[in-house]
Amino acid sequence: MITIEQLITRIEQRQPIVNKAEMNTEQLCQPFSSVGSLTTANHQQLSFLADPHYISSLANSQAGAVLVTAAYRDQVPASSIALVVANPYLAYASASQIFARQSLANGIHPSAVIADSAVIGEQVNIGPFCMIGDNVQIGARSSLAAHVVIEANTDIGTDCVIKSQVVIGHDCAIGNHVRLHAGVSIGSEGFGFAPTKDPSDTGWERIAQLGRVIIGDHVRVGSQTCIDRGAIDDTVIGNHVIIDNLVQVAHNVRIGDGTAIAAQTAIAGSTTIGKRCIIGGAVGITGHIEITDDVVLSGMTMVTKSIKIAGSYSSGTAAMPTANWRRAAVRFRQLGRN
Repeated sequence: MITIEQLITRIEQRQPIVNKAEMNTEQLCQPFSSVGSLTTANHQQLSFLADPHYISSLANSQAGAVLVTAAYRDQVPASSIALVVANPYLAYASASQIFARQSLANGIHPSAVIADSAVIGEQVNIGPFCMIGDNVQIGARSSLAAHVVIEANTDIGTDCVIKSQVVIGHDCAIGNHVRLHAGVSIGSEGFGFAPTKDPSDTGWERIAQLGRVIIGDHVRVGSQTCIDRGAIDDTVIGNHVIIDNLVQVAHNVRIGDGTAIAAQTAIAGSTTIGKRCIIGGAVGITGHIEITDDVVLSGMTMVTKSIKIAGSYSSGTAAMPTANWRRAAVRFRQLGRN
């Protein structure tokens, strides 16, 4: 169980609780077991109102405490404790972490294979059948689940969480507080080939990928995402970048601090993406271009040229009845002939 006082301590790492001083000792000691929605939460659960569309659910909520803005404070039921914050969704995000299930792993599993030259920090957990290469360094309090492979000369920072089946290639550098989810590939060989005179006969000449992957602090990478090593220079992921599942980041891509990338996005080689960009699902970005800071790309957008002005960009068409789409496609082709 978690008390209101503990929740407040966690939330106030990001923003103040406006009415904290008004709470009495009994309220501060009230226990909570988890988070619930306004409609389903019980008296031992925390809830939140982040969208005014759900205000109708607030009056009858059975939640023990509700995160709200000052504008909705008076609408919190008398049976609940109002926790007044500027941004309830951010407060919910902070509070949710205190209820998260913690790994039971402890220490280094005897089946792990660790090179004698590897340097393992204090309180590091290494799960079954992990393989740690020569001269690898793993920072304090980091945790590796089962079947993680870390190749030679790679540095892992402190407080990292690396889930099962992650592979990190040689000579890469991972910052502090990084979370790599199941099946992530970091530092695999980039897709670099030079065509011969006739590729159907003599094939393609492989280009050795000599760069690394450098990942900053507080980065999250989702399951089955691939971040390829650079061909000559490094592939670089900035601080506070969050990447969803099934994303492809090609060789020599550079992603600025605070950018968010949704699932199934593909970023071709040598593209630079600025800070605080938001990239929707299934976006395609061609190679060797630059996207400036603070750009929003809606889902399924195709980017073929550099974007030099911040703002929101979209392409493609929304779903419509097939017959209508076929007529529209014919007209679009006709426009191209003019």
